[in-house]
Formats: sequence, structure tokens, C-alpha cells
Amino acid sequence: MTLLPFRLSASTLNLFRDCPRCFWKQFNEGVKRPAGIFPSLPSGMDRVLKAHFDSFMGRGLLPPELKGLDGSVKLFDDKLKLFEWRDNFRGLKWADSDGNNFRGAVDNLLMSSKKLVVLDYKTRGFPLKDGTSAHYQ
Repeated sequence: MTLLPFRLSASTLNLFRDCPRCFWKQFNEGVKRPAGIFPSLPSGMDRVLKAHFDSFMGRGLLPPELKGLDGSVKLFDDKLKLFEWRDNFRGLKWADSDGNNFRGAVDNLLMSSKKLVVLDYKTRGFPLKDGTSAHYQ
């Protein structure tokens, strides 16, 4: 039996963690888990944060929230690539040696010498749980 490659994203990996049966049904029977209500407040905050950071990128400055960083760090300034990589349908893609495709989108990027650092905006109505930051390292 030959397995076909998977197309995975952060949301499909979360689906596997939350409900392995739902994950199996989606990839083997084409049955998707019903979508929940889309949270408009976090989506609105995401737009506001992107516009805020983009206004500093256009001036070659760091926003005040990042002023404490090393002076060699700056916001990624290739607007065309950034807007493509922010798009959930185009975003970033990587395939492993078995042909499984991993994809995702970024909120913003920092440049530090020859490295890119992903910024992922999070909005939530509750305090962070202990150990949450370990997931982002």
C-alpha cells in the first residue's frame, strides 16, 4: 500500500492533536470537521498589528515594542514577499523527502544578519499558561 503525501499546516496538526479521528476522516474520507465561529476580535487585532508594524517597516524603524532588541535587528522590508508569505493560501511551503507538504503563513518577520525571525501575533482573552513560550522557540 502506497501512502499519498499529506498537505499539513499548523491547523491540520492541531486537528490531529485535538481529534485524531477527525484528522483521519479528513485525509482518508474527505470529511472535514465543522468550522467553528470565526473570532472577529482577534482577526481585527491581527490587521491592526500588521498595519502598525508595516508603518514602521516603511520608515526603516523598529516599533516601540521592539526597541530593546539588538541594533542589528530590523523589520523584514521586502513588502511583496512579506504580503505573499502572509497569505494563508500562498504562504510558506516546505516538502519533506516523502513528499509531505508543510505550509503556513507568517504575521511578520525580523531580519538579524542572515537569519529571518518569525513574529506570530497572538491575541487571547486569558493569561498565558505556564510553558507556553516553549512552543515558540
